[in-house]
Amino acid sequence: MSEGILSAWPMLAMFVVVYFFMIAPQMKRGKQEKKFAADLKRGDKVVTKSGLHGKIFEINEKDASCILETMSGKLKYDRSAISMEMSKALSVAATKKREK
Repeated sequence: MSEGILSAWPMLAMFVVVYFFMIAPQMKRGKQEKKFAADLKRGDKVVTKSGLHGKIFEINEKDASCILETMSGKLKYDRSAISMEMSKALSVAATKKREK
């Protein structure tokens, strides 16, 4: 009986390591991205995952989309297409620029 438990121990330890180093951080990041998309508001400067820079012109709650105003016009994007990391970096850089 104890041999069965001892042979299952490495597999259990591997699962715990995989959970804490891969699964849990991914779930935390997913929650942060959902909160970021929900907190978007008109006038926020954002960057899409494809690299398009723009400012939110309008937010549509029905289909979870938003209209971005760019230098070339207005484009409709899904909220999930907005990059959380790039947008936060853009807002931090703008804040530092204003402080100078």
